[in-house]
Amino acid sequence: MAMHIGTESEDDIMSTINTTPLVDVMLVLLIIFLITIPVVTTSIQVNLPQEKNQVRQTLPENLIISVNKSGQIFLYDTPMKDAADLRERLKKFSVLQPQPEVHIRGDAQSDFAAVGQVMNAVQRAGIAKVGFITDPGN
Repeated sequence: MAMHIGTESEDDIMSTINTTPLVDVMLVLLIIFLITIPVVTTSIQVNLPQEKNQVRQTLPENLIISVNKSGQIFLYDTPMKDAADLRERLKKFSVLQPQPEVHIRGDAQSDFAAVGQVMNAVQRAGIAKVGFITDPGN
C-alpha cells in the first residue's frame, strides 16, 4: 500500500467558483415564492366600486357652516350661540328661490354630536341640499 504524502495538489489555489451555496439560496427563494404567491392573489372575483370625485364650485349663495375642534358652530365666519340660533338664521335662507346649498365643514377631531346638531338645524330650517366638505388627501 502506498501512501500519498504532501503533494503539490494540496497547495494549489482553487480557481473555480463553488456554486453550491448559490444554488441552495436560489432554491430556497423559489420555494418561498411558490408558497407566498397564492396567498397574495385571491380567487374570489369582486367588482370594486370606482371612486369618482366630483369637483363642486363654491358659489356665493352657498352657505358654509363650520364646526371647530371644540364644537363651536360658525355660519361663514360668524360664531353661533348654539344650534337653535343657527336654525333661526337658516330659516331666512330657506325661503330664497333657488334655495342655497349648505356645505358643512367639520373638524376631523371634533365631537360628531356637534355636526349632528348642525345637520338637525339645517333639516328643521327646511333646507334640502346639504353637503360635506372634506380634505381629499394626497
